[in-house]
Amino acid sequence: MKKKLRVAILFGGKSAEHEISLISARNIAQAMDKNKYEIVSLGIDKDGRWFFDEGARLLNGGPATEVRLPRRDATAVLPGATRTPVIRIAPNRALGSVDVVFPVLHGPFGEDGTVQGLLKLANVPFVGAGVLGSAIGMDKDVMKRLLRDGKIPVAKFLVFDRSSADEIDFLHAKQVLGLPLFVKPANLGSSVGISKVTSRNQFARALKEAFRYDNKILLEEYIQGREIECSVIGNDHPIASLPGEIITRHDFYSYDAKYIDEKGAQLVIPAKLPAGVGKKIQEMAIKSFKVLCCEGMARVDFFLTQRQKIIVNEINTIPGFTKISMYPKLWEVSGISYADLIDRLIQLALKRFRREKNLRTSV
Repeated sequence: MKKKLRVAILFGGKSAEHEISLISARNIAQAMDKNKYEIVSLGIDKDGRWFFDEGARLLNGGPATEVRLPRRDATAVLPGATRTPVIRIAPNRALGSVDVVFPVLHGPFGEDGTVQGLLKLANVPFVGAGVLGSAIGMDKDVMKRLLRDGKIPVAKFLVFDRSSADEIDFLHAKQVLGLPLFVKPANLGSSVGISKVTSRNQFARALKEAFRYDNKILLEEYIQGREIECSVIGNDHPIASLPGEIITRHDFYSYDAKYIDEKGAQLVIPAKLPAGVGKKIQEMAIKSFKVLCCEGMARVDFFLTQRQKIIVNEINTIPGFTKISMYPKLWEVSGISYADLIDRLIQLALKRFRREKNLRTSV
């Protein structure tokens, strides 16, 4: 009998998207083929402490919304100290080696290259984008500048950090971007900290809200158009799913519309698009994936204007894996089941790891 791969699902984290990560991790654990994989769970709480749970008990049983990290012995991450970098401090019992880590960490301290760098230093294969692609995908400022340099259309934007906050002028922003406009933290996802602004009074509140979550913020042009998403998978030769459309019942596709209000948005999968437009979106999704140095998986989000102009909004290198998340749903209608999708992502991680092992690390 073929030996099972030991997969550590890494979830939780310090970001504002902590709760979404728990739900995504639960769904992945439940969908994985238990004949192929031995699953262990590594949960990170909001204080950054790591918890090990053998057999993924954290992710099994009860509603997904009730996933909770235990308040018992934390796990230490010690690259190079043992055969595996993840060991239990107390009781003194090793977690044992893992074949691959599946990070399901949304937002900063997980999707931004920090955990990816740790795993790379520890010589552990992991699913998804590497350090560079993860960092680029999380920082909307850098992401948009690279897309723009790659001749990929993006909305107009202005960038400010906390040190230049006094220079932010409503009338200037209005002149450059028009109204309404969006104010966003540069490094966050799931629409956390984002405000739609139509007046000077809203502008001041929106700046304060965005700076609660990041030291760098974006002011962005409002694009009137349909919201289209496309999933991408692959390393050197990525492929794109059929596109899907999100029709929100809120003012915009906010955190509440995504996760709180069950009727907050309608998902149209696949999207009903004019002839040839779907193909162009798929091609632009793959191009964006490559320009932003991504690997493994990503979801690319677009606006489609009334004149059929395609504009890239952003890329998500660890997209949601909840039961209503677009990334797995788009692959299902494109012919790849949830379980098969997980298999492919794990194999891509192992393939990249083997490729990188062949590189010389010294002269």
